[in-house]
Amino acid sequence: MTDAAEKVRLSLEEVRALAEAVLSRHGLSERHVKAVAETMVAGERDECASHGIYRLLVCAHTIKAGKVALDAEPVVHDIAPALVRVDAKGGYAQLPFQMGKPVLEEKARNCGIAALGINNCVHFAALWPEVEALARDGFVAFAFTPSHAWVAPAGGTRPVFGTNPLAFGWPRPGPHPYVFDFATSAVARGEIELHRRAGKPIPLGWGIDAEGNPTTDAAAALEGAMLTFGGHKGSALATMIELIAGPLIGDMTSAESIAYDDNAKASPFGGELIIAIDPARFLGDKAAEHLARAEAVFENIVSQGARLPSQRRYEARERTRVHGVEVPAKLLADIKALLD
Repeated sequence: MTDAAEKVRLSLEEVRALAEAVLSRHGLSERHVKAVAETMVAGERDECASHGIYRLLVCAHTIKAGKVALDAEPVVHDIAPALVRVDAKGGYAQLPFQMGKPVLEEKARNCGIAALGINNCVHFAALWPEVEALARDGFVAFAFTPSHAWVAPAGGTRPVFGTNPLAFGWPRPGPHPYVFDFATSAVARGEIELHRRAGKPIPLGWGIDAEGNPTTDAAAALEGAMLTFGGHKGSALATMIELIAGPLIGDMTSAESIAYDDNAKASPFGGELIIAIDPARFLGDKAAEHLARAEAVFENIVSQGARLPSQRRYEARERTRVHGVEVPAKLLADIKALLD
């Protein structure tokens, strides 16, 4: 344990037990508890605090607002040789992905490429767990989801997009695939919320206030609008994700999601699109040769001292597996209060 007034050290098992206890206490069914808690453990394990057990506060609020089905039973629909849809029935996205993943993989092996659409789900987590799981099984993977309309387009002052993350996974020899996952906003919304909780200013470029002025005040940015990364480039990617993980799969845009929320300030409701490509099917007996060529790309990056995306998370896993994680004492107290 470090300074008890600031941080508390927990093992990953303690994190898991706490997450499962809180989710169970708030009425989530056992299958959902296990799936949802594991994504939070993964966030803490990889030292991604904004996607760790902080999200228990988000889940508890969403549940109290009546914006998630606690005992939803997802339904898998096999709709085409290379397409599968899972109706989440208003529940969290984790269990529907677990149910759709084996069908998606079978279709990708048969067709070379396949897509999974998850509909009517509540989404609060990062996308890298999905693409990492697929890449570990040998697939090249993409994942996309809109969220709530929190983000202004480049040159605008009013929210249109969600944080609209995209994720990519590439299988590699060795223990870890190549994975990246980033919001098309300048930063994840959870990072701004953590700054607000800590009373810390945010960097310029993360958000604007309600009048459209640049701000370093986290609370003002949360009330105003977040900004895309890279100006018009991030804005274009955010638009793409609105379309392919919204109307293309018959689900909500970020503006429709926040209208559905009706000021409850719960987690986003909508869909997720996941694409899997099987290199073995695409390349036949040349697959191993071409995947080996890809390793030269990674070597050219790391040989000059640059860091691969996900490298930091993999390094964090080794630390936290042995030493556990540090959680702000105030956050831990707020989470434990959810058990009362």
